[in-house]
Amino acid sequence: MIYSTIGYYSLIFGLVVSLPIFFFSIKNFKNEGIFDSKIISFSFIQLLLVIISFLGLIISFIISDFSNETVYNNSHTTKPLFYKISGTWGNHEGSLLLWLLVLTLFIFIFLLRSKKLFKNYRILTVLFQQIIIIGFFIFLIDSSNPFNHIFPTPTEGLGLNPILQDPALAIHPPMLYLGYVGSSIIFSSVLAATSLNYISKLWATHIKQWVLISWLFLTLGILLGSIWAYYELGWGGFWFWDPVENVSLMPWLALTTLLHCVLVLEKRSTLKSWVIILSITTFTLSMCGTFLVRSGILNSVHTFANDPERGLFILSFLFVLIFVSLFVFFVFHKSEKEEVISFTLFSKETSILINNWLMMYFLSVVLIGTVYPIFLDVISSEQISVGPPFYHKLIVPFLIPFLIFMALGPQLKWIKSSSLEGKKYLVFFLIISFVISFVIVKNFGNNLLINTILIGSAFYLFFITVRDFFREKTQNFSQNLAHFGFSLLILSILFNNIFSSEVITNLKVGETFKNEKFKIEFNDLKKFEEKNFLSFKGYFLIEDNNSKEKLEPELRVYNQPNIITSEADIKITFLSDKFITMNTVQNEEYFNIRYQVKPFMLWIWVSVLLISLGGSISFFKRKSL
Repeated sequence: MIYSTIGYYSLIFGLVVSLPIFFFSIKNFKNEGIFDSKIISFSFIQLLLVIISFLGLIISFIISDFSNETVYNNSHTTKPLFYKISGTWGNHEGSLLLWLLVLTLFIFIFLLRSKKLFKNYRILTVLFQQIIIIGFFIFLIDSSNPFNHIFPTPTEGLGLNPILQDPALAIHPPMLYLGYVGSSIIFSSVLAATSLNYISKLWATHIKQWVLISWLFLTLGILLGSIWAYYELGWGGFWFWDPVENVSLMPWLALTTLLHCVLVLEKRSTLKSWVIILSITTFTLSMCGTFLVRSGILNSVHTFANDPERGLFILSFLFVLIFVSLFVFFVFHKSEKEEVISFTLFSKETSILINNWLMMYFLSVVLIGTVYPIFLDVISSEQISVGPPFYHKLIVPFLIPFLIFMALGPQLKWIKSSSLEGKKYLVFFLIISFVISFVIVKNFGNNLLINTILIGSAFYLFFITVRDFFREKTQNFSQNLAHFGFSLLILSILFNNIFSSEVITNLKVGETFKNEKFKIEFNDLKKFEEKNFLSFKGYFLIEDNNSKEKLEPELRVYNQPNIITSEADIKITFLSDKFITMNTVQNEEYFNIRYQVKPFMLWIWVSVLLISLGGSISFFKRKSL
């Protein structure tokens, strides 16, 4: 109980420390001279207090202090130590405390790394960021306190949802929060720079580091969540267009667009309005994601809370932040005449601008698909779900020009390129790409026209980026690697969709299923006792294309909470995954068996890692300059 008390009062004192930060910031802003070091000192004290508070919650989970309501609701004495620690942020209250920790950490790092920049810009960034920090302090202390006490103290906790007890999902939330909270620094920074008319090439070089690091963490966070969903949820897919998946995808789309706009701003001092609007949009979408997940209005395995009061607080706080940001944009941002610069149709700027609009279209589709069912439910009490067909029909046709412009953009020059002069290889690769695509789709796929064009466009980007590796060597290596990774991602997804096969059947021990593609033998079922669950492991022999594989899916019966989960067994190879799950059939001795062959799954994960590696190389390359 002592650790919870320390954690709670650390939160209170952390909120109090915001007062001297505000006082010294405003005082220093009015005065000429150097940046007041007291602002940095108090920011460090605030960070230290939040760290102490977070450590207090972690220790409470480790020692199973069930006098703490958060620990009681989300832990159990038999839970392994790793999941006790990760359970700290595997719930509503703890995840928001982690968010607050990253907020205070990032503003402190910002102050240390921006010493060469304009003093008033640094101060205003601190003030805007402190508004966000204070909002989260109040939210935590008032309606989401992670240190509420229970008396009398229970002897045992309720435990954490078993499907959340997973290594990938333990790392997934911190990664996402690093991306989300990085967008808060971008938000505060762009408001400060707009207020002072400080948006320039120098500012773009500085803020690009924050855009890159936020984008990198968000990309890796989404990847971990997708991998977890693939092997844990049992349906064998990597993206289901679940609403909570979508609310992490939307800020990523905005952040990716922002990254390209910042690159243009750094090189050409244009697209300033794009940079401001996208910076505000990215953070707004991050906060909207928080509202949708925490309010409980989304029905998903990822959601934590079901408390309208909490959702109302976040929504009100979000409206305040949006109002402030729009006020700053319309009052202080002045579109300079030289900003409306001329660049021709055949130029880097044009290709980036076209793909910016396409990214905004993709973002709009995902936003509508996510929030439309919510508004329909509120207005008419009619409940619908928007699934993959909606997104595929609206996104896939526009993905074709997106891929083509993504391939062409790096081949063009800034301001003006001489049409196709010296660029005959572009036409050659285009023809080759569509010929290869036609052959593949004609022999193996369906939807000949759309798949041929789509796969051809992805091959086009693939071949162009491969050529650039050999032509440019180290020049623009990070950009080429990220674009190559993206082309590989699209190709892997398309081939996965075309070549996947699946069989669903009911079997009992000793039975065999056979069709023209597979033979599945259910040989045995054994029971094992683990620390906090009983395991029933099935032993299967799969014959597939003259190869034999032994696969061992299992059912787990957890003791606290009392839940049955299905654990897939996946045989991963270079070209395909063999994926099997089993589930109980109620009041029967049969088991429902789902066996799938998923081509190019490994390359989906590898391609996202390549995209992330491209961003990492760019980050460290710029850092060393």
